[in-house]
Amino acid sequence: MKRILLCAAVFLSAATVSVFAQYKEKTAYSDLYDSETVSALKAHVSYLASEEMKGRAAGSSGEKAAALYLGNIFSKYGVDLLSVKDGDLFGIKKADGDTLTSRNVIGFIQGNDKKLRSHYVVIGARLDNLGENTLTVDGKVRDRIYYGANGNASGVAILAELARMLSTNSALIGRSVLLIGFGASQNSFAGSWYFLNRAFSDVGNIDAMIDLDMLGTGDSGFYAYTSSNADMNGIINSLSGTLQPVKPEIITQEPFPSDHRTFYAKKIPSVLFTTGKYPEYDTEKDVPSILDYDMMEDELEYIYNFSISLLNGSGPMFDPSAVKKQRYVSEKNVYGYFDCDQRPEFLGSADPTAFMKKWVYHYLKYPQEAVRNGIQGRVLVDFIIDKNGDVKNAKVVRSVDPLLDAEALRVVNASPRWRPGRVLGKKVDAEMTITIEFKLTKEKTFGIKK
Repeated sequence: MKRILLCAAVFLSAATVSVFAQYKEKTAYSDLYDSETVSALKAHVSYLASEEMKGRAAGSSGEKAAALYLGNIFSKYGVDLLSVKDGDLFGIKKADGDTLTSRNVIGFIQGNDKKLRSHYVVIGARLDNLGENTLTVDGKVRDRIYYGANGNASGVAILAELARMLSTNSALIGRSVLLIGFGASQNSFAGSWYFLNRAFSDVGNIDAMIDLDMLGTGDSGFYAYTSSNADMNGIINSLSGTLQPVKPEIITQEPFPSDHRTFYAKKIPSVLFTTGKYPEYDTEKDVPSILDYDMMEDELEYIYNFSISLLNGSGPMFDPSAVKKQRYVSEKNVYGYFDCDQRPEFLGSADPTAFMKKWVYHYLKYPQEAVRNGIQGRVLVDFIIDKNGDVKNAKVVRSVDPLLDAEALRVVNASPRWRPGRVLGKKVDAEMTITIEFKLTKEKTFGIKK
């Protein structure tokens, strides 16, 4: 990427410094014992998961503010920016025809080895979360915010402090580093897809990717998912033989989909570091107080040491056979939609948006009582497309209101037959998750006047 050497460092403004300080958690007696790193992690999470950010939904002002914040932090820590401060913009077509605008924040640290510095390691974390919705409780309207402290302010906070450590010790790195806050990750990993397919011209020289997602609840474990890549596992195992503050457990089943998947699709070896799902996952209780910041500091040190090994080693090789063997399969032998060799098709299309446009939003009826009470929001529905192509086991996994939940289930359960997915040539049950948005307008919604 020729513009790399032309990038100039952008320094943190006084206004941003005051914002950083404003959202540092209220000082408690126990905070007096915090290290500087723990204090910084708390400050990052407190700002990113604050009420003012409104859950950082893709395309929202909260996501934009998070991008600007990360860009300023990169500059403060001496990391060059390959994007403008508030990110490299891209658009996503929504089911209703509108365009959602999101952004990636891209930092760059030049490598020092003459042979390796033209190659890259990407270290990324998703910026966005679920945002907010409005619901009516006992006749009263209130906003519900999905703060996303662990999902994924924790990953962005570790990315920020990792940028500081790598920038301070840049003389130690051979390969160049791309530090990226990905926008619209909750929208089928749109930010990482855009980076790899539209924004970055030197994808062939990306040797590896490190994905940081949900790293704040280490009391339940610290994990590394590599899709059984032997070279990645070798680096982890070699570090396990050295003195480390914490060591991840290598797992063979993907804990949840994240941006590492788009790098696998480009045959780039990747590792997801995470502490896994947690009780407050995707709820409004995902707030800064649930995080274990001391554990996050230990994870940060390990990930830094792993990054140094990766940046200076011979480079992991992509193993497509390992990826194929380690596709996501649930305990009930149901494959993930994106893990099928041939994905289920609706009316001849394997693109999930076809189901949304041609069926869901075409036949969805906004409940009149919900319109009268001003109830709106996004309902997350999980269902299975079985070997015969029938939709079954539909369930709401994120609720807004019983009225909207019931209508979302009605339209999904009424779906015509699909063409089933296949793995290794055989028909399989495939699991799919969709977000159905109920949005009120001034004049009408789905044909119902307010």
